[in-house]
Amino acid sequence: MASQRLKHGVRGAIAATAVAAAAVGVMPVPAGAQPNTASDALKRYNELAEQATKLNEELLRAEEQRNANQGLLDQANADLAQAAQAGDLARQDEETFRGQVDKLTEASFEGARFNQLSALLVSDSQQDFLNRMSALGVLAADNGEALNRLSGAVSAADAAKTAAADAQSRAQRASDESTKIADDIKKRQNELNGQIEEVRAQLNRLNATERRTLTDPGDRSQIAVPSGTAGRALEFALQQRGDMYLYGGNGPDRWDCSGLTTAAYAEAGVRIPRTSGGQAGVGRAVSRAEVTAGDLVVYNGGNHVGMAVDNARVVHAATEGVPVKIVPLEAPGSIYAIRRVEG
Repeated sequence: MASQRLKHGVRGAIAATAVAAAAVGVMPVPAGAQPNTASDALKRYNELAEQATKLNEELLRAEEQRNANQGLLDQANADLAQAAQAGDLARQDEETFRGQVDKLTEASFEGARFNQLSALLVSDSQQDFLNRMSALGVLAADNGEALNRLSGAVSAADAAKTAAADAQSRAQRASDESTKIADDIKKRQNELNGQIEEVRAQLNRLNATERRTLTDPGDRSQIAVPSGTAGRALEFALQQRGDMYLYGGNGPDRWDCSGLTTAAYAEAGVRIPRTSGGQAGVGRAVSRAEVTAGDLVVYNGGNHVGMAVDNARVVHAATEGVPVKIVPLEAPGSIYAIRRVEG
């Protein structure tokens, strides 16, 4: 993949002040560089964007829980079907073996149950006695085997009944939980949609310089990546530089933060959670000093994630109105976790 070209060409020349300011993440305009009204507008934009990012993460987590819950429901229903099938077979066996026991019991009452003395008294010869004793042993063995099979079938039927009741209970709980989650998702989606509208409205209030700074794609140069899984993931993420942000975006040309990192590692053959909060628990933890290319850097309590380009920079999808770009590693916010997916 290292030989692939970047999918986006270098954009047109940007004003020198915008280029310098684009080195940071979401708040690129230095204090005092703009009139108070513009600075206030940018500050408000950043506040709204951060709130929207948090809502987006909450929505993604709810959707992730819905998917997990659907898996539980599917498993419970599969267990219920399997238990029902096992119960039917057990009941069939129970009827079969009960019939065999009934027949043997009937035969016993009709004189088929012998003891050694009675076998000797009615025998005409030693050979006849041996034959009768052999038949007696077979009868006893058959009766014992039938009883054992009947007992096993009854136990299997009881176990299947218990398993079915448990599966049915789990399925009901999962179904009830799914209904609650669906309602929660609808609520969070409505909240997010409203927040996005506020962010976009505030974005339109920024002055031209601030807007150029936000939309500048930053460093688009060719960057060497290491070999292996982390390198393949990083190369994919770097190829998306210039793509615009979209809440809940999974590509191919618009992304949110965890959508980008999820797709990057999927391209490298590794499945990781879709949410930034979930990605805060993958792989193993590394210290700030140990950060290297491909590490996941999670920010702001688990509400944002980027991918380390090296020990000083990350590539990330920031927020509404900002393209995927490389920024200083500390720029996106307070570091919450640093995770190495492999190695």
